[in-house]
Amino acid sequence: METSLAHLSITEAAKKLKVKEITALDLARACLVEIEKRNKSLNAYLEVYTDVEAQAKVADAKRAQNEKEGKASHPLLGIPLALKDNILVEGRVASAASKMLEHYTATYDATVIKKLKDAGAVFLGRTNMDEFALGSTTENSAFGVTRNPHDETRTAGGTSGGSAVAVASGMALGALGTDTGGSVRAPSSFCGVVGLKPTYGAVSRFGLIAAVSSFDQAGPLARTVEDAELLFTTIRGEDALDSTSISETEYPARTAPKKIGVPVSLIAQGLDADVRVRFDAALVQLTKAGIPWEPIELPTLSVALATYYITNFAEVSSNLARFDGIRYGLSQKGETLFDDYATSRAAGFGAETRRRIILGTYVLSAGYYDAFYGKATAAREQLRREFVEIFKKVDIIATPTMPCPATTIGEKSDPLSMYLMDIFTVTANLTGNPALTVPMGTVTRDGKNLPVGMQFTAAHGDESGLFAIGKLLVL
Repeated sequence: METSLAHLSITEAAKKLKVKEITALDLARACLVEIEKRNKSLNAYLEVYTDVEAQAKVADAKRAQNEKEGKASHPLLGIPLALKDNILVEGRVASAASKMLEHYTATYDATVIKKLKDAGAVFLGRTNMDEFALGSTTENSAFGVTRNPHDETRTAGGTSGGSAVAVASGMALGALGTDTGGSVRAPSSFCGVVGLKPTYGAVSRFGLIAAVSSFDQAGPLARTVEDAELLFTTIRGEDALDSTSISETEYPARTAPKKIGVPVSLIAQGLDADVRVRFDAALVQLTKAGIPWEPIELPTLSVALATYYITNFAEVSSNLARFDGIRYGLSQKGETLFDDYATSRAAGFGAETRRRIILGTYVLSAGYYDAFYGKATAAREQLRREFVEIFKKVDIIATPTMPCPATTIGEKSDPLSMYLMDIFTVTANLTGNPALTVPMGTVTRDGKNLPVGMQFTAAHGDESGLFAIGKLLVL
């Protein structure tokens, strides 16, 4: 019984809770059983909270009180969720999977956490990630690699790998991650779950440990599109504590999707043959469902990856300057003030984080700013304009989420090869558009069936269009 409960969708569990077929405590215990069984090998959780059952009992009491008073309970009341380790929860450690913040305890709740607490969700623990959300495979964590539940010799994707694995393996019914360049969508594709990167500003960034401020968005990972939609509608909304947040009425409503655009020249670049077969099959299914596709061209896509990483490096170097060994975080003392800085940052930051800080400092330095960062900013604006125009012709842009299935651990040790995996995902972060990944079947590698995902991108504020088309794809 317990194992089957841990693999319910959120909507299924909410229905069972409503009719008293199960309790929140049953769900929490079911997930804890799966965590005990699988987390040691998968390394999805960095910490499992000790008060999970207590939280569930509070949720059950709240549901009983609501019923007594004739009030409706929120669908997330009593639902056990996992949280990425860069989302602040008051009184809990939030380390961003880095030695630099290994013992940092948050003093306030992120806005998304406040909203989930108000809904009555149960928090299971904090999940592993690439350090400071820098990577594509969750191999850059200071606390070990997270392994793919479909083949433990392979990566989970990143940077929200722990959250994706928790959902895919029954160690949580849903999860929150953050998406900087595909960080929700890449692990969702590799692990076979649904992942959403909302419109930039649709979800408050207050209380997220920043990686790239102009890209970052918190987003849900779930087993179904309906679950992702429920989580998104719970955490979305304007926030006075985040000046970049937007109201739900900021963008005009759009009609249901009627036409898909496929950037064929981009698809032709380095796409795994088996993934292409699954993608073509998915397009056929959507055409049969009444949503045909047509080829489109977006000229600036050819420089999107370079534009993304130049901007990424620059903002990372700026955001991580605060971790200096003086104010908070890891502090290593040397003979001089410079030694304090140098030894603290060398011991606190991993190799990929140091690499991006150095490269970011370079592209922002005198003599190179205009040649790199200035041009990247111009290219980003041009790409944004191209997306605005293309969404006057089509309703959805479709691509594979990742060019390949989950990679083996260590396969992408060359940083450049890892960066190239993000070719389909980074564009939505550059332009601020919402993007959803949905499983589109599996491919076989070394005798294992590995999930692959299809990515849908929509106009700003059109998450409803993403959910509508995502629900049509059942492979």
